[in-house]
Amino acid sequence: MARTKDPAVRTQLIERAAHMLRTREPITLRSLVAGIPVSTMAVYTHFGGMDGMWKALRQEGFTRLATRLAQVTPSDDPVRDLTALVTAYLGNALDHPDLYRVMFDANFDLEDAQAADDTLEYLVQAAERGRQAGRYRPNTNPLELATQSWAVAHGLVSLVATGPLPRPTLAHGPLLLTALFTATGDDPDRCRRSVDSGWQPRLAGD
Repeated sequence: MARTKDPAVRTQLIERAAHMLRTREPITLRSLVAGIPVSTMAVYTHFGGMDGMWKALRQEGFTRLATRLAQVTPSDDPVRDLTALVTAYLGNALDHPDLYRVMFDANFDLEDAQAADDTLEYLVQAAERGRQAGRYRPNTNPLELATQSWAVAHGLVSLVATGPLPRPTLAHGPLLLTALFTATGDDPDRCRRSVDSGWQPRLAGD
């Protein structure tokens, strides 16, 4: 008889594994379930074993990121929207720093690599809308601009969420994004207004 899967237990196991990785605790079946009122069988029930748990752990980071990005409502200002997506990325990493450490660790496979890749598509679409609106040069490659924007976010939050620098470091974000977008063709004054509008301190952790 198949055991019933409890989403709450699955989440507990994932978050505990992420925490143990951050604190460099040895992870075994027994140490993973310690402190959680379940047996080691729960790992098999929810993940099919430790290998499945590692895949789910990395995937969970992208699942939560996709949820956060989906909460950014598109507006008539695509530069503002791309900025808002960057701050959503920052906010997700700051809210889930343990999972963030694992998301880009290629030592672990993903359950659904396409779903992870699709998170970047939110930024690609915003970049494409900016190109179509004439905010960027006509020959702008939306994927490249999205990747560059992602790199700004990743660099900043890696130094803060999992690195040595304090949260006020994130305040450099608007300057970096403005420089990127104006270098891509946007008007400097208009760009600053859009970036300021899209930069959401609550999400970015300022």
